Amino acid sequence: MFGNHHHCHSLLLRHQLRRYATKYTARVTSTTSGGRRLAAEVKPPTHETDTRGYPIPRQDLICKISQILKSPKSSSTDPFDDLSDYCQTLTLTLTPNEASLVIKSLASPRLSLQFFQFCPSHFPNFRHESFTYNRLLVVLSKAASFGASEWVDTIRSIVGEMEKDGLRGNISTVNILIGALGAEGVEWCLRLVKLWELRLNNYTYKCILQAYLRAYDVEKAYGVYVEMKRKGYGLDIFSYNMLLDALAKDEKVTQAYKVFEDMKKKRCEPDEYTYTIMVRMTGKTGKTDESLTLFQEMLTKGFTPNLMAYNTMIQALSMGRMVEKMISLFTKMVQNNCRPNEFTYSVILNALAAEGKLGQLDEVVEVSKKYMTKSIYAFLVRSLSKLGHANEAHRLFCSMWAFHDKGDRDACLSMLESLCAAGKTAEALDLLDKAQEKGIITDTMMYNTVLYTLGRLKQISHLNDLYEKMRSDGPSPDIFTYNILISSFGRAGNVAEAVKIFEELEDSSCKPDIVSYNSLINCLGKNGDVDEAHMRFKEMQEKGLTPDVVTFSTLIECFGKSEKVEMSSRLLDEMIDMGCCPNIVTYNILLDCLERSGRTAEAVDMYAKLKQQGLTPDSVTYAILERLQSGRHSAVRVRKQNPITGWIVSPLR
Repeated sequence: MFGNHHHCHSLLLRHQLRRYATKYTARVTSTTSGGRRLAAEVKPPTHETDTRGYPIPRQDLICKISQILKSPKSSSTDPFDDLSDYCQTLTLTLTPNEASLVIKSLASPRLSLQFFQFCPSHFPNFRHESFTYNRLLVVLSKAASFGASEWVDTIRSIVGEMEKDGLRGNISTVNILIGALGAEGVEWCLRLVKLWELRLNNYTYKCILQAYLRAYDVEKAYGVYVEMKRKGYGLDIFSYNMLLDALAKDEKVTQAYKVFEDMKKKRCEPDEYTYTIMVRMTGKTGKTDESLTLFQEMLTKGFTPNLMAYNTMIQALSMGRMVEKMISLFTKMVQNNCRPNEFTYSVILNALAAEGKLGQLDEVVEVSKKYMTKSIYAFLVRSLSKLGHANEAHRLFCSMWAFHDKGDRDACLSMLESLCAAGKTAEALDLLDKAQEKGIITDTMMYNTVLYTLGRLKQISHLNDLYEKMRSDGPSPDIFTYNILISSFGRAGNVAEAVKIFEELEDSSCKPDIVSYNSLINCLGKNGDVDEAHMRFKEMQEKGLTPDVVTFSTLIECFGKSEKVEMSSRLLDEMIDMGCCPNIVTYNILLDCLERSGRTAEAVDMYAKLKQQGLTPDSVTYAILERLQSGRHSAVRVRKQNPITGWIVSPLR
């Protein structure tokens, strides 16, 4: 009985394999010159098969089809027309396996889809199998992963065609679809599993878990993990780390510890990245001792910490205020030839500053001397400057200056900014003077940085000297240079010099901009020449420059100070007509003018107007309102620095 069954199975297999060839033979006859008649029987070609009886893919055919389809498309020929002609020459039809290999070699989603649709209508008895569908879905899913949403719709329609053909997908189909569609497609894929009567395997669960993690849905991802555990499935190290990282970032500490312990039970040994995740999590939750224990466990298991691992542990020690241990670990890091980066130095610097131990920065610099490049020095100088430690920044900069033959332009600029912010103009001028000794070409930005500070501190003699040096030896002044000078001379009340600089600007390759005019108008108006200020206001419009809110506010204040309140009010109307919206500073200026001139009713109307405009009153507004209510007129001025021109433009004078 068993023999008969085996015989029937063999006949069935042979019958299935014969579908690839026609069932005929040809007889060729010929007669020789001697009258002899010759005959030969020609059999059609057949597929070579492997040991299991499956056709072996014909690589020459696959290459030929791929070559035809990849040939450049012209206006006169289409690769698919050429392929159609080529198909007529074939004795045997294409197998689904060969079709899938062609799709794989094409790699192009659009071309692969066209070929997939071409096969059934051009190859006799050709029918797609789940394997060819899967191959196409893999190609389309790669295109979808690059953000091409059109391919997501195509993927769904391909599955629809598959079902119309009465073809069931396999679990590999589901895995591909989950990878392509992500978390949004999980429910649909699970419905397909039921429809096709499939069972989820370990890899399918892993795909679902990763889909939820990529969508930042940690709750659902952890739920999938619990289900996997219940069914006896496990994860690989990559998936474990992915889940751990998500749980740690979501501050799900208990679940993270549980997964970490499960790894060990499942004999999936944690790697250095696993330990780094755990160290970061415990450090952020203030469990620095646990971070140290985990880090030591990693070393005991023979792992060599990389830059990320060292930085994570250093950050954990910084959060735990363990400065000495932090520096000790940094020393070991350097001894183990692991190069620190800017993040490493940033964490250490912030920790030392927070603990008031910036003196120990010298030790850090000395320990890592072999890695102290000019860019690292520049970074530390900038960081110290931003933290407000100008003296430490200057000391470190001087150390760099002595250590390197060539200076660093960025570090030099950072040091200039730091010295200027601290009002150390003598040191800034000295640094600017000596920069060329280290091969640093002093540029306009460096000069502007120092010029601005000299002007802000009203050190006019030094300002003049530096500007003259810039004109004779330094880089060419730019529009910012001229604007700084006009503003600086205006602040010092030197109107003639401000006008002279403005005229130089007009004669230069740079031309006055809105800030130049604002600075000059401010200078003229604040120093009593309101008519000239108004003339410049008209001039800027003639030259095609549109006054902004600063221009109008400045001029309104100038007229208000000169007790020309009507002119201030007209300017406000002109401002609104030009489409320039007054801000709270503009209204404060007018309120102050009206209040000081005793026009209480108009001031109240102005306040109602600013409220209608949707503006929020500030402390200056309320101070004026308080004076209005008390009937007490005051000449007190609240001065504010203008962020555009860099000098005082306040409303209240």
